[in-house]
Amino acid sequence: MPPDDLRGEESLKGFVVNNSATLATEPLSLLDSHAHLDASDFDSDRDQVLDRARAAGVSAILAIACNINALDASSALAARHDWIYAAAGVHPHEAKLATETHYVTVKRLAEHPQFLAWGEIGLDYHYDHSPRDVQQRVFVEQLALARDVRLPVIIHCREAWPDCLQILDEHWRATGLGGILHCFSGTLAEARQGIDMGFLISFAANVTYPKAQNLRDVARDLPLESLLTETDSPYLAPQQSRGKRNEPAHVAEVAKTLGPVRNLPPAEFARATTDNFRRFFGLAAGAGN
Repeated sequence: MPPDDLRGEESLKGFVVNNSATLATEPLSLLDSHAHLDASDFDSDRDQVLDRARAAGVSAILAIACNINALDASSALAARHDWIYAAAGVHPHEAKLATETHYVTVKRLAEHPQFLAWGEIGLDYHYDHSPRDVQQRVFVEQLALARDVRLPVIIHCREAWPDCLQILDEHWRATGLGGILHCFSGTLAEARQGIDMGFLISFAANVTYPKAQNLRDVARDLPLESLLTETDSPYLAPQQSRGKRNEPAHVAEVAKTLGPVRNLPPAEFARATTDNFRRFFGLAAGAGN
């Protein structure tokens, strides 16, 4: 789920972050490292959504279970598609609802080879749907469980970077397992702290928004081998589709925006981020194609 809910931000008339008509038409090999494919938003046309993703060049999706009462939903989807991978964990919004039963469920799911990571987990101090001390406790508990099953973690962080990075430093760095800072919304210094602890930095389609120059600057200045792309579907649709449902095919807009920011053709940027994902998770090149 998005750390920054920018869906209500007004568009700036006349602003265009990327001009698809002027970009190279080389086919893209795309990665969506974070999508909530089990969301009810996709119930009416999930198969068509996946077909559009494949047509757009998406070769892998990491599907994140988004309902604490259906933590196995992403794994069920991955079991039907060899190019879709799964992750699950208790989101900080729902930390107050976490029980041992939820943890046991994720540990069971972790036994499947297409289950790649524990998450999304972390801290969200914007909404405070769960008390902050409870969020922190559940975060630390899940880090311990992820360590036990030797899985990387998917991190959600909103307006909580000092606490989040401190907890990761104290309870996760030593594992060497790393993970993904998803839908990154922090500073360059915070991104570098994450990279130093073995994390990849994933950017969503909010990088296409007029007011997101700070995120584009961070993406410009980080090592290319540390970057990933995502949609956070069904949230955070790109600028050209603001206010509508997002879907994995739209990850192309992230590549089309950040490629030029890096002085790279979008196809080269997309290929690099896809390779980063496969290398980090130990997936064979072209697996699932």
